[in-house]
Amino acid sequence: MRILLTHGYFIEEDPKEQAIMRPYVPLGILYISAYLEQHGYDNEVFDSTFASFDLLCAQLLQQRPHVVGIYTNLMTKLNVLRIITYIKSQPALQHTKIVLGGPEVRNHAIKFLEHGADFIASGEGEQTMLELVQYLEGTFTGTLTDIEGISFLDPQNGLQTNKERTKVKNLDVLPMPNRRKVNLSLYFDAWKGRHGTSTVSISTMRGCPYSCKWCSRAVYGQSYRRRSPSKVADEIAYIKANYNVDSLWFVDDVFTVSHQWLEQFTQEITSRNLAMPFECITRADRMNEEVIINLKKSGCFRVWIGAESGSQKIIDLMDRRVEVEQVQQMIQLARKHGLQAGTFIMVGYPGETKEDIYATVRHLKNADPDLFTITIAYPIKGTPLYAEVEDRFVTSLPWESSTDRDIDFTRTYNRKYYDYAIQMINYEVNYHKALKKPVANLFRLPMLKLRSTLAKGHMWVEERKAVGVK
Repeated sequence: MRILLTHGYFIEEDPKEQAIMRPYVPLGILYISAYLEQHGYDNEVFDSTFASFDLLCAQLLQQRPHVVGIYTNLMTKLNVLRIITYIKSQPALQHTKIVLGGPEVRNHAIKFLEHGADFIASGEGEQTMLELVQYLEGTFTGTLTDIEGISFLDPQNGLQTNKERTKVKNLDVLPMPNRRKVNLSLYFDAWKGRHGTSTVSISTMRGCPYSCKWCSRAVYGQSYRRRSPSKVADEIAYIKANYNVDSLWFVDDVFTVSHQWLEQFTQEITSRNLAMPFECITRADRMNEEVIINLKKSGCFRVWIGAESGSQKIIDLMDRRVEVEQVQQMIQLARKHGLQAGTFIMVGYPGETKEDIYATVRHLKNADPDLFTITIAYPIKGTPLYAEVEDRFVTSLPWESSTDRDIDFTRTYNRKYYDYAIQMINYEVNYHKALKKPVANLFRLPMLKLRSTLAKGHMWVEERKAVGVK
């Protein structure tokens, strides 16, 4: 049984991603690769990140796999459709079965199947992929309808969606992701060349117990399951022993959700002398001074504290369940203890007004994070936000040539307004930061203020359009 796993992310085709240059190893398919190997199934991983579509096609024709498993998310969707089309167009690959998994597939299963995928694996993919391989090999003891977590097209009955697969309760039973299947030095070099330090991603938990309306829970659900601190420490020890890497990036949604787990993790790391620099994401309501101290002891150098807005009204509309002042306090406290603090901002959320945007500016100035990122809100199918704005979509885009990121909906102002708002926020906050060192920023200060003023002017023009003023 020849098995190929890939993910359809080609950094050479995306100028924006090249500019950011923060590629992460596809942990999802590396977990599946390790799980298949654990159960006796050898497999190949085609890591598309630093490859090309043509090289993937050549690999497919050379290997002629019986099964191709493709991780699919918003970013890779269109490339995944290209891969499906290619496989289905090649006589040499007519026997190849295509299995799609990842966050994009659950709520678009019928579309992907109609486009040529053979199976959709919703939720966690390790056991599902193993059983599909066994079924296609002829060694599975049940029928196709017995494989939990899959959808497929039946010639007589159309779309068939099997029972949801039970989530893995004890994550310690899973093997470490199969990192030896990819060339990690390519990632290290990319990071080192652009950012000065190399990094590798690592996961300690699955799911998120919170209810933010814009966040997709298509794979792990609204749950909280975690590997034991000792297992995570074992993986860090493996990484340190086998790779020359500068730092870790924990991909967990809320790294400090459990204070007890963090305390045990800190003890495990310090007692085994495994501390190495890392950054993580968390929430302000799951932080306090003790948490920050433990983060620093265990190696954390940067913590990302989600806020999304500086307006409490908008945060409440998002169902974020956090207080703006608490976010500011935790950012300041983290910096006081010598950690870098980053935060995330979202503009254009339904109901957001000019006053809310300026509240976000004040919030960022008060919190004074080292780093912040800003995006325009977009609805992901399957989320409460999508259901809330679906009847307000501005255009109907062809599914096969667009993603949910392309969806726009009727908001308080038009899309251009929020593009200018992002510029204004960036210039205003950076001006505020530059004021702390006025001599060093003597020439930068007037330029930042001018650009902020211009962005505000553009916002005013677009605002006038929204209320019908000529």
